[in-house]
Amino acid sequence: MSSGTGKRIVVTGATGNVGTSVVRLLSEDPRIASVLGLARRIPDWSPPKTDWAAVDLAAEGSGLAEQFSGADAVVHLAWAFQPTHDPAATWRTNVLGSMRVFEAVATTGVPVLVHASSVGAYSPGPKDEAVDESWPTHGWPDAAYCREKAYLERALDTFERDHPATRVVRMRPAFLFRRESASEQRRIFGGRFLPGPAARPELLPVLPDIPGLRMQALHTDDAANAYRLALHSDVRGAFNLAADPPVDVRLLGEMFDARPVRLSRTVARSAIAAAWGLHLLPASPHLFDAVLRLPLMDCTRARTELGWRPEHTAPEVLEELLLGLRQGAGARTEPLRGRKVG
Repeated sequence: MSSGTGKRIVVTGATGNVGTSVVRLLSEDPRIASVLGLARRIPDWSPPKTDWAAVDLAAEGSGLAEQFSGADAVVHLAWAFQPTHDPAATWRTNVLGSMRVFEAVATTGVPVLVHASSVGAYSPGPKDEAVDESWPTHGWPDAAYCREKAYLERALDTFERDHPATRVVRMRPAFLFRRESASEQRRIFGGRFLPGPAARPELLPVLPDIPGLRMQALHTDDAANAYRLALHSDVRGAFNLAADPPVDVRLLGEMFDARPVRLSRTVARSAIAAAWGLHLLPASPHLFDAVLRLPLMDCTRARTELGWRPEHTAPEVLEELLLGLRQGAGARTEPLRGRKVG
């Protein structure tokens, strides 16, 4: 481990979409002495001041206390989106694995825990106005992703009550995209055989206009910067993170030069459910239900208390993702490996 007078930070899920951005930013920060990245597979990537350890959070005896010993902060990002057909498997990694992280933080006395929550933790809310961090976080119960994020919000409530000396920060970002994550996100949501070159505006003359399909996006690097800022602050609690403007069919129609065509929720969900049931589509219809109900988030607290500003607008984020899909873009870690199909 690198030595220095700065902070020692441990990052779980360090090889994923958010993890690689967080590790890179921290490795470039002169106030950070060293970074320890935890992942199931050690990558062929060595940023400055960074060491790696192979850890599977789903496994008993993962040795987290040893890895956390002496750390100034733990940034907990590890998350498994699949298999969507086996919610018990994602529960073992996401919920039980996170509980092991929380317990190890308490056991070793790490003073700061920054946890990756999500807009998916929020209860159904409005699409025509933004809610702040006080909006209820009970998730959408049918979607495993939302259910697990909401459960961990309750677990952190208990953790904060029992360990008041630990400063806990909960980041609740919108959907996170960047060019290097395109191949991974195609595999997670669209399936490994969905051809990336199909992500071209000229191939989409019409777009489905589904009631409630209005959401927010954010560049992964902008989210990572919020994590970095939280490490150098004394803030506590939750922070909404999203870029403007909200993404809806009007915005997508302008980007793709496509005509919106009204499509009912029932028809759209039936198509997604059929493809998911046949294992042709990894994203479940339950997640689709949740997306239609997620509220828009107000990010005033992040701006005023963290001094955070996203550098990318939502259209810029989507354009970068589409470019990455066409190029089969990726990065030098196993979760982000590039793969061009079609």
